[in-house]
Amino acid sequence: MVGDSLSAAYGLPAEQGWVSLLQQRIDDKGLGWQIHNASISGDTSGGGLSRLPTLLEAHQPQLVIIALGSNDGLRALSLTSLHSNLEQMITLAQAQGATVLLPGMAIPPNYGPRYSERFAAIYPELREAHGLPEAPILLEQVVLDHELMLADNLHPNATGQVLLFETMWPTIKPLLQTEH
Repeated sequence: MVGDSLSAAYGLPAEQGWVSLLQQRIDDKGLGWQIHNASISGDTSGGGLSRLPTLLEAHQPQLVIIALGSNDGLRALSLTSLHSNLEQMITLAQAQGATVLLPGMAIPPNYGPRYSERFAAIYPELREAHGLPEAPILLEQVVLDHELMLADNLHPNATGQVLLFETMWPTIKPLLQTEH
């Protein structure tokens, strides 16, 4: 798992984050998978790309979830760079034999419709180009509900983290059914 503060459970104990909830479900179902959560608050796609080769070598994962891009968008970084960084990450993980899951990301509309729409389109474009499974937008169920967010209105609270897990579980579950 390579992500940013959304997957690092920013502002919460780690066990309340959606990635920890995912590990709990995996353990409860006896699926035998172990998650290495390499998510770092504030990380961008460039940061994830720079860390990924070492992570792939150290953990040799069969499944890589790349949940990055929110900070690129919030900083209005180049969409060309975001696309390139994510594409390189996908290519590196697939070259190691890993299945890649790329959840969608969204940014607030105040960046203007052209930037926001182009940002959101990167994720399905990359999934299609690289034969990745469909995946929802990570914040799909929480983004417009202030009751599910911390005071900063950017990060999900504990209840919101449960919804992130519930958003992702139907997509991740079939990927865990294979032997590893």
